[in-house]
Amino acid sequence: MGYKIITDSTIDMDHKMIEELGLTVVPLRFTIDGKTYKDKADLSDMPTETFYAKLREGKMSTTSQINADEFTRVFEPVLQGGEDVLYIAFSSGLSGTCQSAFIARDELKGKYPERKIYVFDSLCASLGEGLLVYHAAMLKRAGTDIDSLYKWLGENVLKLCHWFTVDDLNHLKRGGRVSATAALVGTLLGVKPVLHVDDEGHLIPVSKVRGRRQSLDALVQKMEETAIQPADQTVFISHGDCLADAEYVANRVREKFGVKNIYINFIGPVIGAHSGPGTVALFFIGEHR
Repeated sequence: MGYKIITDSTIDMDHKMIEELGLTVVPLRFTIDGKTYKDKADLSDMPTETFYAKLREGKMSTTSQINADEFTRVFEPVLQGGEDVLYIAFSSGLSGTCQSAFIARDELKGKYPERKIYVFDSLCASLGEGLLVYHAAMLKRAGTDIDSLYKWLGENVLKLCHWFTVDDLNHLKRGGRVSATAALVGTLLGVKPVLHVDDEGHLIPVSKVRGRRQSLDALVQKMEETAIQPADQTVFISHGDCLADAEYVANRVREKFGVKNIYINFIGPVIGAHSGPGTVALFFIGEHR
């Protein structure tokens, strides 16, 4: 029988790629200026540039996860139609969304015992989650069955490398990623953190460098240290409304590793609410995270 790959809006892919890959995407929500919006890839609720403009004006944004009832409403029609479900979830280390999906799965198993319902914790965020979903969709397109694909995800998820840098430490301070003192001192000295997503799916500061350009170069350096056959890879880069910096990283990756396939897109409002404008992230397959 066939199956459907379902994921959530924190994959940070654009509407065109989502359609091309045949994905069903469940939106998380964000609240800004007292109004709540769905995080839609078609940007119909709020253009991403508008969201970042509000952040730069000093507006605060909060986010909310997907609840179990929403997952049930998405999963059940697929099951009723005779297909199985593979849901690839936003990292459980950053959101309760994955747990909501497990609750929905357990409730639906009793109603549809003949169907398979897999929930996979990606331990990934932004286009890191997106890159994992991309590989899953390409394997499905090549004829991989749901059981083999679920096994592949488990064997490869901790090879999905995430490397970030941010331009404004104050957003990480609000999220508890850096202390108020570190944010103040770092801002005064022009220190930029280099962060990654660890094996538990948490965003972790790894090192600090002086200056924006050096922080972007550090992402490429991390790729050099761990990437597996980089010239043959598809590499994803996401950005917090700083396309020129993302393109700088892309050009360095092309020049250094001969990578031909690079996809660049915005960090969406749900992730961007916590990372802020000026964030740049590089995603690739490596020997380890």
